[in-house]
Amino acid sequence: MQYVKLGTTGLDVSPIAIGAMTYGESDRGHPVWSKGEQEARPLIRHALEAGINFFDTANLYSNGSSEEILGRALKDFADRDEVVIATKLRHPMRPGPNGKGLSRKAIMTEIDHSLRRLGTDYIDLYQVHRNDHATPLEETLEALSDLVRVGKVRYLGASSMPAWEFAKALRLQREHGWARFVSMQDHYNLLAREEEREMIPLCRDEGVGTIVWSPLARGRLARAWDDSKATARAETDGAYADLLYSPAEEQSNRSIVDAVGRVAQARDVSRAQVALAWLRHQPVVTAPLVGAGSTGQIDDAVASLDLVLSEDEIRMLEAPYTPRHDWQGVSDEAELEAIRARIPGMALT
Repeated sequence: MQYVKLGTTGLDVSPIAIGAMTYGESDRGHPVWSKGEQEARPLIRHALEAGINFFDTANLYSNGSSEEILGRALKDFADRDEVVIATKLRHPMRPGPNGKGLSRKAIMTEIDHSLRRLGTDYIDLYQVHRNDHATPLEETLEALSDLVRVGKVRYLGASSMPAWEFAKALRLQREHGWARFVSMQDHYNLLAREEEREMIPLCRDEGVGTIVWSPLARGRLARAWDDSKATARAETDGAYADLLYSPAEEQSNRSIVDAVGRVAQARDVSRAQVALAWLRHQPVVTAPLVGAGSTGQIDDAVASLDLVLSEDEIRMLEAPYTPRHDWQGVSDEAELEAIRARIPGMALT
């Protein structure tokens, strides 16, 4: 495994990260496709044996169960000093006032809960899980910086938001001397390239590394078009996935999936390897988040690191793309609640 730096930091991470939303006990609110602890532990161990040292979760996932499963597995199978643990906060963790958001109170409460569940003294990368428009941004940024100052957090990261909001946050952090966001966890893949307009150029200019969620477009890029919805997760995520990959672009999406298939067949590799290899050719992408549900998926992701696409192949994969619906609207709390109502038990990425 050849490790890479996260943005312009000195932190070494594997160019494949494990997305631990896949792991969580179903009785803690996760959908049917999640892997409980007995299934998850061998997968986490396999990832470590493959050289992966980067693991991402969130307090929201299975109401904390994902953090618990990941924390126990890493304690048993890894040297804490060698692994990079990332988690997130912002979404509701309990009913009533102060049970969600990015206020100073919520941040100081949730960091301690995450540390307890993960069984560690510090978080390597603590990320805001979308913006909280009900809290002054300055309050959020100062509280996060305080966590770095006292040693509970090593680095700070953000996730999907409009580029102008991220630029504003970076400016405030610079002006006040607060600990800075070093990463952006954004939605980026062959079927969703809108981040190339503003967010990716901003991250490149600011030296921010990107960590990509849904790198395989919720499995659509890993299978032939007619099989792209034939999974338990696809059946569960239907309404949310349609919001991200609107049927309005179905013809374009199908053409891209077909192009992935042609490249994979010509190279005698899997479709997933092609889609992940394409991401490595894009600027500022540090690592895709792979929600691996099998050892084969982990092996596929690691194998993608050896696949170098030609310029002609890249053009073939990119040519069918058409502008997408502005999915950023899902950061609005009212719309998130509407999506949750349509997808019982769905924990949004």
